[in-house]
Amino acid sequence: MTTQVQPQAPAKADAPLAHASLSRRLKKYGWGSLFLLPAVLVFLLFLWVPIAKGIGYSFYQVDFVSGNTFVGWQNYKDVLGNPDFYTAIKNTLYYMGLALVIGFWVPIAMAIGVSELKWFRGPARIIGYLPSIIPAIVLYGMWQWFYDPIGPINTFLNFLGLPSFDFYSKENAMFSLVILETWQNFGSATLIYIAGLSAIPKDMYEAAELDGAGVWARIRYVTLPGIKNLILLLLVLQLISTSQAFQSQLIMFGGGPDNGTLTYLLLTTREAFTFFNFGKASAMGVLMFVFLVAFSLLTIKLRKGDDAA
Repeated sequence: MTTQVQPQAPAKADAPLAHASLSRRLKKYGWGSLFLLPAVLVFLLFLWVPIAKGIGYSFYQVDFVSGNTFVGWQNYKDVLGNPDFYTAIKNTLYYMGLALVIGFWVPIAMAIGVSELKWFRGPARIIGYLPSIIPAIVLYGMWQWFYDPIGPINTFLNFLGLPSFDFYSKENAMFSLVILETWQNFGSATLIYIAGLSAIPKDMYEAAELDGAGVWARIRYVTLPGIKNLILLLLVLQLISTSQAFQSQLIMFGGGPDNGTLTYLLLTTREAFTFFNFGKASAMGVLMFVFLVAFSLLTIKLRKGDDAA
């Protein structure tokens, strides 16, 4: 004799349990979500809405008086057919490379030097950060005076019997800007590196000293490996930042001489606010946006590969 088992209906108590669980979650996270809501709205309103509008404007001939005219891919064709577009890309890549070679290592060296000090660490941090708090109008006026043919730098060179250095020539203009930007921005990066160095266990330094490691050996085998991920992060941030440089190029040289300091974002700004070609400027912004997204995704993938290894 066989016994048939009748299928049972789902328990009706599951719905009240799910409702109770949802109620507990709302009670636990509800107030926190409400506090986050203004920041999320500001983020959407001032970041993602302009991005979406910029993508839309890139397909239009923008005229805020007579109305916009849809032109399809014409703005992108005009941008790619502009010789200044390729000059700006070349100058931007050159500026990024110079900033990487000259300026990227300065805050690392400064942070390691400060961390190795036995005394005066506090004053050294303050002195290193001071250039970062100088207002832009004062900063650029000061460096224009420094770079002047009869300014203090050339006066000192002449005092030593050396010829004057032409900081404003086409060949030297980008170098002059990298020195200026490095001096202004290395302080904040130095503080970040110092914070990273303070997270390295002191036991590792003590063990290295017991093994007879000197200063350079400690830096090579303890300090630099300890802040490797931080160095990679700030490297990516610097590349993104320098790819969008335009302020110092505009104020110090106006993109010259002979387009020698014309960067990508400066050309974009010129198209928008000098020639009022907002459609072309939006197209250039979209191209930059696509490049930075691709670069960021590639960086994330490479870092995941390193972590997995």
